[in-house]
Amino acid sequence: MSGEAPCPGFRHSEHTADVLIEAWGRTLEEAFEQAALAVYEVATDTGKVEPRRRVDVEVDGVDLENLLYRWIESFLAYTDSEGLMFSVFRVCRIEKRGDDDWRIVSAAWGEPFDPERHEHRTYVKAMTYAQMEIKRENDTCWKVQFVVDI
Repeated sequence: MSGEAPCPGFRHSEHTADVLIEAWGRTLEEAFEQAALAVYEVATDTGKVEPRRRVDVEVDGVDLENLLYRWIESFLAYTDSEGLMFSVFRVCRIEKRGDDDWRIVSAAWGEPFDPERHEHRTYVKAMTYAQMEIKRENDTCWKVQFVVDI
Protein backbone atom coordinates (compact mmCIF):
# COMPACT_ATOMS: atom_id res chain seq x y z
CA MET A 1 0.00 0.00 0.00
CA SER A 2 1.35 3.44 -0.83
CA GLY A 3 2.03 5.96 1.91
CA GLU A 4 -1.05 7.99 1.07
CA ALA A 5 -4.11 7.24 3.19
CA PRO A 6 -7.32 6.05 1.54
CA CYS A 7 -10.16 8.48 2.15
CA PRO A 8 -12.60 6.95 2.97
CA GLY A 9 -11.01 3.67 3.98
CA PHE A 10 -9.15 1.75 6.65
CA ARG A 11 -6.14 -0.46 7.20
CA HIS A 12 -4.78 -2.76 9.88
CA SER A 13 -1.19 -2.62 11.07
CA GLU A 14 0.86 -5.05 13.12
CA HIS A 15 0.97 -4.13 16.78
CA THR A 16 2.58 -6.69 19.11
CA ALA A 17 -0.32 -8.96 20.20
CA ASP A 18 -3.07 -6.50 19.29
CA VAL A 19 -4.28 -4.79 16.11
CA LEU A 20 -3.72 -1.13 15.29
CA ILE A 21 -6.60 0.27 13.27
CA GLU A 22 -6.34 3.37 11.13
CA ALA A 23 -9.47 4.67 9.40
CA TRP A 24 -10.23 7.68 7.24
CA GLY A 25 -13.29 9.54 6.06
CA ARG A 26 -14.24 12.76 4.34
CA THR A 27 -16.22 13.60 7.48
CA LEU A 28 -15.73 12.65 11.11
CA GLU A 29 -18.89 10.53 10.85
CA GLU A 30 -17.51 8.63 7.85
CA ALA A 31 -14.18 8.07 9.63
CA PHE A 32 -16.04 6.55 12.60
CA GLU A 33 -18.01 4.30 10.20
CA GLN A 34 -14.78 3.10 8.59
CA ALA A 35 -13.24 2.50 12.03
CA ALA A 36 -16.14 0.28 13.12
CA LEU A 37 -16.02 -1.63 9.83
CA ALA A 38 -12.28 -2.17 10.33
CA VAL A 39 -12.93 -3.66 13.78
CA TYR A 40 -15.32 -6.21 12.30
CA GLU A 41 -12.92 -6.98 9.43
CA VAL A 42 -10.49 -8.20 12.10
CA ALA A 43 -13.13 -10.75 13.17
CA THR A 44 -14.59 -11.84 9.80
CA ASP A 45 -15.06 -11.02 6.13
CA THR A 46 -17.74 -8.33 6.45
CA GLY A 47 -18.55 -8.72 2.75
CA LYS A 48 -20.30 -11.98 3.66
CA VAL A 49 -22.29 -10.53 6.58
CA GLU A 50 -25.79 -9.68 5.40
CA PRO A 51 -27.49 -6.56 6.79
CA ARG A 52 -30.52 -8.44 8.16
CA ARG A 53 -30.84 -6.82 11.59
CA ARG A 54 -30.62 -3.15 12.49
CA VAL A 55 -29.23 -1.99 15.82
CA ASP A 56 -29.54 1.68 16.84
CA VAL A 57 -26.78 3.02 19.08
CA GLU A 58 -26.71 6.42 20.78
CA VAL A 59 -23.78 7.06 23.09
CA ASP A 60 -22.42 10.02 25.06
CA GLY A 61 -18.77 10.72 25.78
CA VAL A 62 -16.74 13.33 27.63
CA ASP A 63 -14.55 13.91 24.55
CA LEU A 64 -14.19 12.48 21.05
CA GLU A 65 -11.84 9.72 22.19
CA ASN A 66 -14.23 8.60 24.94
CA LEU A 67 -17.10 8.78 22.45
CA LEU A 68 -15.28 6.53 19.96
CA TYR A 69 -14.30 4.09 22.71
CA ARG A 70 -17.83 3.81 24.12
CA TRP A 71 -19.37 3.58 20.62
CA ILE A 72 -17.18 0.68 19.45
CA GLU A 73 -17.65 -1.05 22.82
CA SER A 74 -21.44 -0.85 22.33
CA PHE A 75 -21.19 -2.90 19.15
CA LEU A 76 -18.76 -5.38 20.69
CA ALA A 77 -21.29 -5.89 23.51
CA TYR A 78 -23.89 -6.96 20.91
CA THR A 79 -21.34 -9.36 19.45
CA ASP A 80 -20.57 -10.82 22.88
CA SER A 81 -24.18 -11.08 24.06
CA GLU A 82 -26.03 -11.95 20.83
CA GLY A 83 -23.32 -13.19 18.47
CA LEU A 84 -24.01 -10.35 16.01
CA MET A 85 -21.51 -9.45 13.31
CA PHE A 86 -21.94 -6.10 11.59
CA SER A 87 -21.15 -5.09 8.02
CA VAL A 88 -22.81 -1.69 7.56
CA PHE A 89 -22.41 1.32 9.86
CA ARG A 90 -24.15 4.69 9.52
CA VAL A 91 -23.42 7.62 11.78
CA CYS A 92 -26.30 10.07 11.55
CA ARG A 93 -24.46 12.70 13.56
CA ILE A 94 -21.70 13.43 16.01
CA GLU A 95 -22.38 16.54 18.02
CA LYS A 96 -20.75 18.51 20.78
CA ARG A 97 -23.38 19.42 23.35
CA GLY A 98 -21.29 21.24 25.94
CA ASP A 99 -17.74 21.50 27.22
CA ASP A 100 -17.64 17.86 28.34
CA ASP A 101 -20.44 16.24 26.39
CA TRP A 102 -20.35 14.63 22.95
CA ARG A 103 -23.09 12.47 21.43
CA ILE A 104 -23.20 10.04 18.54
CA VAL A 105 -26.41 8.84 16.91
CA SER A 106 -25.94 5.82 14.68
CA ALA A 107 -27.17 2.51 13.37
CA ALA A 108 -25.51 -0.69 12.23
CA TRP A 109 -26.75 -3.68 10.29
CA GLY A 110 -25.62 -7.26 10.50
CA GLU A 111 -26.62 -10.78 11.45
CA PRO A 112 -25.69 -13.53 13.89
CA PHE A 113 -22.36 -15.20 13.18
CA ASP A 114 -22.88 -18.40 11.17
CA PRO A 115 -19.78 -20.61 10.96
CA GLU A 116 -21.18 -22.18 7.78
CA ARG A 117 -21.12 -18.82 5.96
CA HIS A 118 -18.82 -16.52 7.93
CA GLU A 119 -15.07 -16.79 8.13
CA HIS A 120 -13.74 -16.92 11.68
CA ARG A 121 -10.67 -14.71 11.83
CA THR A 122 -9.64 -13.22 15.18
CA TYR A 123 -11.81 -12.59 18.20
CA VAL A 124 -11.81 -8.90 19.17
CA LYS A 125 -11.91 -8.80 22.98
CA ALA A 126 -12.11 -5.08 23.57
CA MET A 127 -11.58 -1.53 22.44
CA THR A 128 -8.61 0.29 24.00
CA TYR A 129 -7.32 3.85 24.32
CA ALA A 130 -3.86 2.71 23.21
CA GLN A 131 -2.44 4.93 20.46
CA MET A 132 -5.87 6.53 20.05
CA GLU A 133 -5.89 9.58 17.87
CA ILE A 134 -8.70 11.48 16.16
CA LYS A 135 -7.63 14.33 13.93
CA ARG A 136 -8.28 16.21 10.76
CA GLU A 137 -5.46 15.24 8.39
CA ASN A 138 -6.12 17.88 5.75
CA ASP A 139 -9.02 19.83 4.27
CA THR A 140 -10.65 16.68 2.92
CA CYS A 141 -9.96 13.87 5.36
CA TRP A 142 -10.35 12.84 9.02
CA LYS A 143 -8.19 10.11 10.58
CA VAL A 144 -9.18 7.83 13.46
CA GLN A 145 -6.59 5.49 14.99
CA PHE A 146 -6.71 3.06 17.93
CA VAL A 147 -5.74 -0.41 19.06
CA VAL A 148 -8.14 -3.31 19.69
CA ASP A 149 -7.32 -6.09 22.11
CA ILE A 150 -7.42 -9.51 20.45
